[in-house]
Amino acid sequence: MDPGSSATGWAAVVGERGRESLAGAGVLRIGVGERPTRLAELERRFEEVVVRIRPDAAAVEASFSGRNPRSGLLLAESRGVLLAVLGRHGVPVASYPPATVKAAIVGFGRAEKRQVVYMVTRLLGLERPPASDAADAIAVALTHLRSVFQPAST
Repeated sequence: MDPGSSATGWAAVVGERGRESLAGAGVLRIGVGERPTRLAELERRFEEVVVRIRPDAAAVEASFSGRNPRSGLLLAESRGVLLAVLGRHGVPVASYPPATVKAAIVGFGRAEKRQVVYMVTRLLGLERPPASDAADAIAVALTHLRSVFQPAST
Protein backbone atom coordinates (compact mmCIF):
# COMPACT_ATOMS: atom_id res chain seq x y z
CA MET A 1 0.00 0.00 0.00
CA ASP A 2 1.03 3.53 -0.74
CA PRO A 3 -0.72 5.77 1.80
CA GLY A 4 -1.51 9.32 0.82
CA SER A 5 -3.47 12.23 2.22
CA SER A 6 -5.96 12.30 -0.66
CA ALA A 7 -5.10 9.23 -2.75
CA THR A 8 -4.00 5.83 -1.46
CA GLY A 9 -2.70 3.20 -3.84
CA TRP A 10 -3.27 -0.48 -3.18
CA ALA A 11 -2.20 -3.63 -5.03
CA ALA A 12 -2.49 -7.38 -4.72
CA VAL A 13 0.45 -9.27 -6.20
CA VAL A 14 0.68 -13.05 -6.14
CA GLY A 15 3.43 -15.52 -6.94
CA GLU A 16 7.05 -15.71 -6.05
CA ARG A 17 10.23 -14.01 -7.22
CA GLY A 18 10.34 -13.93 -10.99
CA ARG A 19 6.80 -15.30 -11.37
CA GLU A 20 4.71 -12.52 -9.90
CA SER A 21 1.38 -11.47 -11.33
CA LEU A 22 -1.01 -8.67 -10.56
CA ALA A 23 -4.29 -9.84 -9.01
CA GLY A 24 -5.66 -6.31 -8.62
CA ALA A 25 -4.70 -2.71 -8.02
CA GLY A 26 -6.33 0.64 -7.63
CA VAL A 27 -6.36 4.03 -6.03
CA LEU A 28 -8.69 5.06 -3.24
CA ARG A 29 -9.37 8.77 -3.79
CA ILE A 30 -10.85 10.42 -0.75
CA GLY A 31 -13.08 13.45 -1.23
CA VAL A 32 -12.94 16.83 0.41
CA GLY A 33 -14.09 17.62 3.92
CA GLU A 34 -12.86 17.56 7.47
CA ARG A 35 -9.85 15.31 8.08
CA PRO A 36 -11.64 12.93 10.51
CA THR A 37 -14.42 12.38 7.95
CA ARG A 38 -11.87 11.73 5.20
CA LEU A 39 -9.96 9.24 7.37
CA ALA A 40 -13.20 7.43 8.19
CA GLU A 41 -13.94 7.22 4.45
CA LEU A 42 -10.45 5.83 3.81
CA GLU A 43 -11.02 3.24 6.53
CA ARG A 44 -14.38 2.15 5.09
CA ARG A 45 -13.13 1.92 1.52
CA PHE A 46 -9.87 0.16 2.43
CA GLU A 47 -11.78 -2.31 4.59
CA GLU A 48 -13.85 -3.19 1.50
CA VAL A 49 -10.63 -3.91 -0.41
CA VAL A 50 -9.21 -6.09 2.39
CA VAL A 51 -12.45 -8.07 2.72
CA ARG A 52 -12.59 -8.58 -1.05
CA ILE A 53 -8.97 -9.63 -1.68
CA ARG A 54 -8.28 -11.37 1.68
CA PRO A 55 -4.50 -10.91 1.70
CA ASP A 56 -2.14 -13.36 3.39
CA ALA A 57 0.27 -10.52 4.12
CA ALA A 58 0.60 -6.81 3.45
CA ALA A 59 3.40 -4.37 2.83
CA VAL A 60 2.93 -0.67 3.49
CA GLU A 61 5.29 2.08 2.50
CA ALA A 62 6.97 3.58 5.56
CA SER A 63 6.14 7.14 6.49
CA PHE A 64 8.31 9.71 4.81
CA SER A 65 8.24 13.27 6.11
CA GLY A 66 10.49 14.99 3.57
CA ARG A 67 10.77 18.71 4.12
CA ASN A 68 7.19 19.42 5.14
CA PRO A 69 6.28 18.17 8.63
CA ARG A 70 2.55 18.76 7.99
CA SER A 71 2.61 16.49 4.94
CA GLY A 72 4.43 13.86 6.97
CA LEU A 73 1.75 14.01 9.65
CA LEU A 74 -1.07 13.65 7.09
CA LEU A 75 0.65 10.64 5.52
CA ALA A 76 1.21 9.09 8.95
CA GLU A 77 -2.49 9.46 9.75
CA SER A 78 -3.48 7.70 6.51
CA ARG A 79 -0.89 5.00 7.13
CA GLY A 80 -2.29 4.51 10.64
CA VAL A 81 -5.76 3.91 9.20
CA LEU A 82 -4.36 1.25 6.84
CA LEU A 83 -2.45 -0.45 9.65
CA ALA A 84 -5.54 -0.47 11.89
CA VAL A 85 -7.68 -2.13 9.21
CA LEU A 86 -4.99 -4.73 8.49
CA GLY A 87 -4.54 -5.35 12.22
CA ARG A 88 -8.28 -5.82 12.71
CA HIS A 89 -8.20 -8.53 10.02
CA GLY A 90 -5.09 -10.22 11.43
CA VAL A 91 -2.98 -9.51 8.33
CA PRO A 92 0.77 -9.47 9.05
CA VAL A 93 2.36 -6.23 7.85
CA ALA A 94 5.86 -5.41 6.60
CA SER A 95 7.09 -1.87 6.07
CA TYR A 96 9.59 -0.54 3.53
CA PRO A 97 11.02 2.97 3.16
CA PRO A 98 10.41 4.61 -0.22
CA ALA A 99 14.12 4.55 -1.13
CA THR A 100 14.29 0.80 -0.45
CA VAL A 101 11.28 0.19 -2.70
CA LYS A 102 12.70 2.31 -5.52
CA ALA A 103 16.09 0.61 -5.25
CA ALA A 104 14.48 -2.85 -5.33
CA ILE A 105 12.31 -2.09 -8.36
CA VAL A 106 14.25 0.48 -10.39
CA GLY A 107 17.76 -0.09 -9.06
CA PHE A 108 18.08 3.48 -7.78
CA GLY A 109 16.72 4.72 -4.44
CA ARG A 110 15.98 8.21 -5.76
CA ALA A 111 14.10 7.08 -8.86
CA GLU A 112 11.26 9.23 -10.16
CA LYS A 113 7.63 8.12 -10.15
CA ARG A 114 7.63 7.65 -13.94
CA GLN A 115 10.52 5.19 -13.61
CA VAL A 116 8.60 3.17 -11.01
CA VAL A 117 5.53 3.13 -13.27
CA TYR A 118 7.65 1.95 -16.20
CA MET A 119 9.37 -0.82 -14.24
CA VAL A 120 6.24 -2.30 -12.61
CA THR A 121 4.56 -2.28 -16.02
CA ARG A 122 7.53 -4.11 -17.53
CA LEU A 123 8.16 -6.51 -14.63
CA LEU A 124 4.54 -7.69 -14.56
CA GLY A 125 3.99 -7.55 -18.33
CA LEU A 126 1.02 -5.21 -17.95
CA GLU A 127 -0.78 -4.09 -21.10
CA ARG A 128 -0.92 -0.50 -19.92
CA PRO A 129 0.77 1.45 -17.15
CA PRO A 130 -1.14 1.76 -13.86
CA ALA A 131 -1.85 5.09 -12.18
CA SER A 132 1.24 6.30 -10.32
CA ASP A 133 -0.26 5.73 -6.84
CA ALA A 134 -1.22 2.17 -7.83
CA ALA A 135 2.24 1.66 -9.36
CA ASP A 136 3.83 2.70 -6.06
CA ALA A 137 1.66 0.15 -4.23
CA ILE A 138 2.60 -2.54 -6.77
CA ALA A 139 6.27 -1.68 -6.22
CA VAL A 140 5.87 -2.04 -2.44
CA ALA A 141 4.16 -5.42 -2.91
CA LEU A 142 6.88 -6.63 -5.29
CA THR A 143 9.57 -5.48 -2.86
CA HIS A 144 7.94 -7.53 -0.13
CA LEU A 145 7.48 -10.63 -2.27
CA ARG A 146 11.08 -10.44 -3.39
CA SER A 147 12.31 -10.07 0.19
CA VAL A 148 10.25 -13.07 1.30
CA PHE A 149 11.51 -15.23 -1.56
CA GLN A 150 15.10 -13.99 -1.43
CA PRO A 151 17.43 -16.97 -1.81
CA ALA A 152 19.39 -17.67 1.36
CA SER A 153 23.04 -16.64 1.13
CA THR A 154 25.66 -19.25 1.93
